Amino acid sequence: MKDGYSSEDERDLLHSRTLSDDPRPIRKERRPALISLRGELPAVPIPLERPRVTLGRAFEANVRINDSRASRLHARITTETDPNSGNPIFRIVDLASTNGTIVNGEPVNEAVLSAGDEIEIGDHSFRFELLGEIDEELEVPINRLIGHDEFTGLLTAKSFFSELRREVDRAEAESRPFCVLMMSLDSFQEVNDSLGHSAVITALHEAGELIKKELRAGDAASRFGGSEFAAFLLDANYAQGLVAAERVRSAFEQHEFGLAQPDSTEISRTPKMTISIGVAAFPDDAVDPIYLVELADSALYRATRTGQNCICAYRTSLAVTEGPLPPRRS
Repeated sequence: MKDGYSSEDERDLLHSRTLSDDPRPIRKERRPALISLRGELPAVPIPLERPRVTLGRAFEANVRINDSRASRLHARITTETDPNSGNPIFRIVDLASTNGTIVNGEPVNEAVLSAGDEIEIGDHSFRFELLGEIDEELEVPINRLIGHDEFTGLLTAKSFFSELRREVDRAEAESRPFCVLMMSLDSFQEVNDSLGHSAVITALHEAGELIKKELRAGDAASRFGGSEFAAFLLDANYAQGLVAAERVRSAFEQHEFGLAQPDSTEISRTPKMTISIGVAAFPDDAVDPIYLVELADSALYRATRTGQNCICAYRTSLAVTEGPLPPRRS
């Protein structure tokens, strides 16, 4: 049951419209998109290119809404076909969110969308539109629009810091620990010099996939640029942060990257792309998010200077008790 609804009867009275309510015909060649009106997303079209597009705070959402009032998986927009007319029907469904999905000022469990409808999720607001020919410069993939790196699929540095500040506020309010990891691919410049740009892109993509795989769902990972990455681990103390860092380091050590040889379509496999990691903890090392990243980066510098393919804690004396990471809180 969502906040604010006291009975089944109240939910039955929620606003729901049908395709016939809108006198404007939907032209098949027009494509659905969301236009950001309020919030952190840029005010350019976000194309809804899939039959099912999920909106929410989770990193796995198709359109990620960086908003504490949005649920992890908040709402879904589907594209269906009217069996009688053959026209597309665009339907939004609330996914049992905590704060509800609002369409044109009214909370909905489900509603059919028409061009010009306004959708509110948390403190974010979007206008649903059906667009014709979109200028190529505006047809940016969804992952770039929501602050993700185009090569790895991880967050950009700007989005990472936005998430980190929010997590610091949460951690202070709830007295919860978390860790920051700063990571750097070892010998990355050698790959660039010997195999070229296409190999670099392949390596970055595989590195992003490895990092996501070894972290828990909900932990945030980012590409800072070049061969540097960052992550923060929710509800993780110092020792648990080192356990997670070792999981990432070991995965890289064992992984064989597929790297294309220059002027060749053949893929060679090499196990020599390792990663070095620095770890800092909240609140043990710092409570300021920028300073916390700087301390993790300082630990990373020590890791790369002491042999690479290793992990360094900013304050090793605090990381004395190993233990498993607790489950990601919802």
